[in-house]
Amino acid sequence: MGLVETFNEPRIAINRVYTRRGDAGETGLVGGQRVRKDDPRIECYGTVDELNSFIGLARGSVEGFPSLSELAVILKRVQHELFNAGSILATLPPDVHPKQPRVTDAEVARLEAEIDGMNAILPPLRSFVLPGGSRANADLHVCRTVCRRAERLCASLEDADHDTLKYLNRLSDALFVWSRWVNHQLGVPETLWEPNEAASAHS
Repeated sequence: MGLVETFNEPRIAINRVYTRRGDAGETGLVGGQRVRKDDPRIECYGTVDELNSFIGLARGSVEGFPSLSELAVILKRVQHELFNAGSILATLPPDVHPKQPRVTDAEVARLEAEIDGMNAILPPLRSFVLPGGSRANADLHVCRTVCRRAERLCASLEDADHDTLKYLNRLSDALFVWSRWVNHQLGVPETLWEPNEAASAHS
């Protein structure tokens, strides 16, 4: 995948949890600009942060299962990558530093390789699947839907970062495959969508 790109180490000292600067409904971007907390850019990287939290929940669900250890490592890496994506989303394009943390084609290529590798051992689908069967599966489906929401919000930005959009799109695909993979590894049957299981079909 070519040369590995390295970014500046974060120079952050968090000594105080609250500053009172956001009490009026504004927050600051990386470049120092003050914007409303309901600004689309804030909604976008806030949703990426929400996704990161759910990824952490999913990681907790897979840790402890030896057959899922490979995915636990992947999810931890993805959490770092989402923080890097958030760094770019929290910065207006003119203020982005060349060495600022971000997601790149290297991260997308890694996801694609992991999707292909895990999908290769899964049985073909004959219907849509419903979340469930195991806690890890359901957690990963929650991650998938939050990832899709983050992608939609990112796409709504006029100056959306193309690499971040591509990464979120591929990550949502990966989360779907991973949700299937954990049930396969745990020996849990998938729950397939059956339209005639609705209440109206039996009335």
